[in-house]
Amino acid sequence: MSQHEFKAESKRLLDMMIHSIYSNKEIFLRELISNASDATDKMYYRSLTDQTLTFDATAYAITIDTDKGTRTLTISDAGIGMSESELQENLGTIAKSGSLAFKNETQATDGYDIIGQFGVGFYAAFMVADRIRVVSRHVDSMQAYAWESTGADGYTITPVDEANIGTTITLHLKENTEEENYDEYLDANRLQAIIKKYSDFIRYPIRLMMPKGEQEEITTVNSMVPLWRKNPKEVSEAEYTNFYQEKHYGFDKPLKHMHVQVDGTISYNALLYIPETMPFDYYSKEYEKGLELYVNGVLIKEKAGELLPDYFSFVKGMVDSQDLSLNISREILQQDRQLQLIAKNIKNKIKSQLQKMLKNDRETYTKFFETFGRQLKFGLYNDFGMHRDDLQDLILFRSSHEGTYVTLAEYVERMEAEQPHIYYATGESVARIEQLPQFAYAKEKGYEVLYFTEEIDEFITKVLMQYNEKSFQSIMSADFQVADEGSEENEAHKDLFAQLGTLLTGKVSLVRANSHLQNHPVWLTAKGDVSLEMEKTLNAMPDGGNVQAEKVLELNPNHPLFATLVAKFNEQPDLLAPYANVLYNQARLLEGLSIEDPIQFANDVAMLIK
Repeated sequence: MSQHEFKAESKRLLDMMIHSIYSNKEIFLRELISNASDATDKMYYRSLTDQTLTFDATAYAITIDTDKGTRTLTISDAGIGMSESELQENLGTIAKSGSLAFKNETQATDGYDIIGQFGVGFYAAFMVADRIRVVSRHVDSMQAYAWESTGADGYTITPVDEANIGTTITLHLKENTEEENYDEYLDANRLQAIIKKYSDFIRYPIRLMMPKGEQEEITTVNSMVPLWRKNPKEVSEAEYTNFYQEKHYGFDKPLKHMHVQVDGTISYNALLYIPETMPFDYYSKEYEKGLELYVNGVLIKEKAGELLPDYFSFVKGMVDSQDLSLNISREILQQDRQLQLIAKNIKNKIKSQLQKMLKNDRETYTKFFETFGRQLKFGLYNDFGMHRDDLQDLILFRSSHEGTYVTLAEYVERMEAEQPHIYYATGESVARIEQLPQFAYAKEKGYEVLYFTEEIDEFITKVLMQYNEKSFQSIMSADFQVADEGSEENEAHKDLFAQLGTLLTGKVSLVRANSHLQNHPVWLTAKGDVSLEMEKTLNAMPDGGNVQAEKVLELNPNHPLFATLVAKFNEQPDLLAPYANVLYNQARLLEGLSIEDPIQFANDVAMLIK
């Protein structure tokens, strides 16, 4: 037996690795399985040049067993094994990676990719074990050796008898504490869950001793062949749906799936899904976007949010690549050009799929948009409209044209040449919008009107400004053609309107006649960039800032009330104030705005009734 000290600043480095590099203790099993897979890969490469070796991937299983009596967990492989010098070189020097060296030497490109790169994963086992024993026999040696250590103080290497080529790692688990239950790593069901989570697509069988009644049975836990590496033409819709549900992306059936296989500057495979239903927490702080990220079939990150833009955060799925640069713990990706390139390609793939759905399967797209369209709208509005090119042609609005959903492109295509604007109306519902006097006038003029029933809708127009050189205009704006600013009524009663404007100083900027108000005696419109709906939306926010639209009070000269108002002005102009106040507040109520001074309003109503 030979006694050795760890090289480098072993105590400090090992302590840092155990307590800082890995944020989740269960990661240790992923690392040991990945090392076993690497060793088996090396055996495969050896068999390509060694005629005495035959390689059958299914025969090179990775075996995991537990012994609750001795509190040990054992991981065995039939890979290439390690010699005495390799044990000392690979396990005696923290951050020395035999896998990385092998990968650099072979420059393997045939699909059997070496997973390990940093040489620290093995030591993650010290997070759960207070003693580790490694028995290994190299393929070129008849002698096996045992490497054993209790941590940073050093290790021993001892010759042992072992008939089989390969490596067996035995972890003696730590005693339980109030904070940690290490017994969970002796439970077969818990181990199975960890393997399925991180190592389900390791290409070799992972066999686990599972309890079956009074006996134990060896069970192959992992799937081995990733669905995303298969030829899409050979995968059925049922297989795609089963994968979606097995990975718990959702309990529904996906509306669409995207099977992406890219070879080029950076190679990767991806399975992306558009869900049918919205997650219950989608618009909550708890919702976390992102795709599962694999490197060579090993799960590195459960939620890689950097792979999806916020406006496509509803997409579920995974990405697998052999070309990504990882940090030392293989838990977090470095922000590099490779990752950005994958993210850009995925964004374009999702956009392309949605465009295809919109064009060829309108019914399914409408169903999707009713579920997730709000997210696309927010994406269009956020970041000052910088994503307009990605999203503006994916947005739908309900329209007065047959009451259906339309795109902006479809609206503009149907416009008459002389129509100057894209017209819209805001309201809490389509029924409410269709009751507006302005809507009746727009319909009479033959204008198609978009129904804006969500708060975000009108804000989108402020970001877009125009579409295909056509600007947006609300039919509820004072600038809409409903207003008759040069009408005879405005000229004939200019003194009345001026007096009402004076009485309502600070509340409205203008009072005028509008002969198109149908049976409504009064109405409010707005001038400028802030509409009445925007005022309501902004002031409903905690930091709304008391935003005020520039209001215009419009009176219907054809309504009987107007004649009463004219008579009162001519007979008792000093008593016009309660009329002005009641009409103004009536107009506010019709627009869904609150009454500014309820007590004064009640008193004025009582005075008029009296």
